[in-house]
Amino acid sequence: MHLETPKKKVSKSSKEVFEFLTDIKNFELLMPDNIDKFEILNQDRFLFALKGMPEIVLERKEQNEYDKVVLGAASDKLPFTLTADIVATGENESEVTLSFAGEFNAMMAMMIKAPITNFIGTLSSNMDKI
Repeated sequence: MHLETPKKKVSKSSKEVFEFLTDIKNFELLMPDNIDKFEILNQDRFLFALKGMPEIVLERKEQNEYDKVVLGAASDKLPFTLTADIVATGENESEVTLSFAGEFNAMMAMMIKAPITNFIGTLSSNMDKI
């Protein structure tokens, strides 16, 4: 399953966006309003839970300076990645596209498509907080 947000214009340089997204604690600012729990586990890992959903642990898997940050599930039960692609469009402006990729059976994919689409859409909308 692959889901992607539309490009989000951010009034920050690609360097500023990259540095914001590589600091795990900043993801709390991007989370939806219905966040139930957010906990930093170490410099590369955090745990979060939305109301009525199980806890998810995300960890930084990869980063390419100023253009990509990849987070992934710390558990192999539901393997997926959340990637932020950052493109500089000016000195103090960039575009960010969030994409979600995971291997799920058809039933699971059907159940989680709408909540995941809403979740990454909210993360993208909240990029204005950077």
